[in-house]
Amino acid sequence: MRTEDGPVYWISDAHLGSDPDPEGREALLVRFLAELQGRAARLYVLGDLFDFWFEYRHAAPKGHFRTLHALAGLIDQGTPVTYLGGNHDFWCGTTLEREVGLTVHQRPISVSHQGRRIFLAHGDGLGPGDAGYRLLKAVLRNPLAIALYRTIHPDIGIALARRVSATSRRHTKPREFHLRRMSRHVAAPEFARGHDAVILGHIHDPLHLRDARGRDCLLIGDWIEAFTFVELAEGRFTLRRYGPEGPAAMIPPKAWPEGMEP
Repeated sequence: MRTEDGPVYWISDAHLGSDPDPEGREALLVRFLAELQGRAARLYVLGDLFDFWFEYRHAAPKGHFRTLHALAGLIDQGTPVTYLGGNHDFWCGTTLEREVGLTVHQRPISVSHQGRRIFLAHGDGLGPGDAGYRLLKAVLRNPLAIALYRTIHPDIGIALARRVSATSRRHTKPREFHLRRMSRHVAAPEFARGHDAVILGHIHDPLHLRDARGRDCLLIGDWIEAFTFVELAEGRFTLRRYGPEGPAAMIPPKAWPEGMEP
């Protein structure tokens, strides 16, 4: 099978740098990326690969060389990698594009593969409400705020940001909240615009929903506890769990909960 005819993959929310990695989850991620070489048509990373990423003019966060090397190797072997900034690494910039070869986006995108039209987003701040978060997001992504942050010494700026990132990961909402919001404000409008699949990161809780018309909505999950990814092969989506032994196990799709259908 030629690479361009192969399956398409999605991962998100590894949050590399969030802990000392005692169980070798980065090593497992590197192995997964190596296995995609020569067979994947494309890889999408839907944000928060890093727990924090900020590029100074002459410095970037230390570490994760093996992951960056694996991504560069995948690209060098002919598999394009597209990166959507998350709420922890939205300051990704030119270093990852120039040195690694990633194509970086800071907003949701629409793509088409294998006859499927797919809406992709990290998943934070979608839909109405949450005005405080939206304001904070706009301020942090403002060029002036970025320029001011660069005036802080990297040793201080990166350490400070990692403390803030650790705090934000502890503020979570129940799955039902996310499902209602996703159905009403993401899946329904995107299906109405002609998409037949929605793939999101951010929530960390892997889930594959499929409606009676065959439209898919997938929450990728994370690479912290779930070790899950999405695969598209021959026009069909599967959510899989990667493990240190044996083939990746599939997580079967479910129908939308009653009363939440988009």
